[in-house]
Amino acid sequence: MNTLLAFLFVLGVLVFVHELGHFLAARRLGVRVLTFSLGFGPKLLKIRRGDTEYCVSAIPLGGYVKMAGENPDDPRTGRPDEFLSRTKWERFQILIMGPVMNVVLAVVVMAVVLAQGAEVPVYQDQPPVIGAVAAGSPAERAGIQRGDRIVSVAGDQVETWDDLFIAIGTRADRDVAVGLVRNGQMQTVSVRPQPETRYEIGNIGVLPDINPIVASVIAGEPAERAGLKAGDVVLAVNGERMVTRTQLIEAISRNGGQEIELTVRREGQDVRIGATPEQRGDRGMLGLYVTEPTRRFDPNAFEAIQLSIERNIEFSGLIFKTLGGLFVGDTSPRQLMGPVAIAQLSGESAQAGWIALFTLMASISLNLGLLNLLPIPVLDGGHILIMAVEGIARRDFSMAVKEKMLLAGFVLLMMLMVTVIYNDLTRISWIERLMPWRN
Repeated sequence: MNTLLAFLFVLGVLVFVHELGHFLAARRLGVRVLTFSLGFGPKLLKIRRGDTEYCVSAIPLGGYVKMAGENPDDPRTGRPDEFLSRTKWERFQILIMGPVMNVVLAVVVMAVVLAQGAEVPVYQDQPPVIGAVAAGSPAERAGIQRGDRIVSVAGDQVETWDDLFIAIGTRADRDVAVGLVRNGQMQTVSVRPQPETRYEIGNIGVLPDINPIVASVIAGEPAERAGLKAGDVVLAVNGERMVTRTQLIEAISRNGGQEIELTVRREGQDVRIGATPEQRGDRGMLGLYVTEPTRRFDPNAFEAIQLSIERNIEFSGLIFKTLGGLFVGDTSPRQLMGPVAIAQLSGESAQAGWIALFTLMASISLNLGLLNLLPIPVLDGGHILIMAVEGIARRDFSMAVKEKMLLAGFVLLMMLMVTVIYNDLTRISWIERLMPWRN
């Protein structure tokens, strides 16, 4: 139920804002709006104010604004309050305002999220210098080593760990050229990121040059008895280098009842400490709390807005790059998500708190705004393209030509919907088990 409510909240806000953009632009230019609907299909709730019927419809996967004289086959009187009676420039303003409102919403919501501040990993915006390579990982097979500085992925420069994770994450199961610097020499290796999580995010198994930190120890527990102290930096367990908090927890968990040797850095000195995790249930525990090196991020209102604009510009570039990757084969169609996956993410984000939910909302709003600008008939961008071509040709296309263009756009959109819904269904384990070709 929480997943459904979170999904309806996110989708409802995004659709409302998008259609509100069309509605306000139409009203400002004097175009009569007949219907403002959230959802499609049978109308569940409706109320009329002036010329406009406001309603909530049964299928909550979109919405629409119906304007007088919007389509060539609509009854038309030639009055100036009909959509097709307005100039192409005025119609462009009405069409563009839906996507623009989604982009503005993404900037505003992200700015609100950023203004709350956060603890962020210290390595996030640092150059991607390899601190560790996971055993058996694609990076190890490609010969990537600790100390290598990755400078490019598939020809694109990467300046930070964030850049690297994004570049690799969108190329699962694809051979990728990775440029790196080792001992001052430039090298290029081919790596094939392995897909991870149900969204098949690419990972090559490289980790930053950091170590987990003991935040505190619990009185009377094995960690305290062994002599571990808050502030100890854990370098290794049984000689295996520790980089992340998760890695350390797993190393302790799988050694319940067995003594392990922890190498920690304390006051600039490396110290070896023997400790025996107690077996509790199916895991070993030492009785300590572990964190990773972080820095506090607290922008003021102006900085939050500026950062939001910068991030949305970066994300926009990534969206277009991902779309381009679908056409040239760099990006797997398996990474596309549909309504089921969005619902799952909405539920998970809602459980994590309003900041996670609003971050997801900002991301989806940006995607919705930009995707609606694609030059595909049926979408806002498709209608804008048709008008632009008509303007260049200095004549309007016939109804038959427009119907063919809209039909082509509809077929393309349906193919996309089939793909994303199939992807969504394969991410549900019990449904995937019913697909023999997936087993």
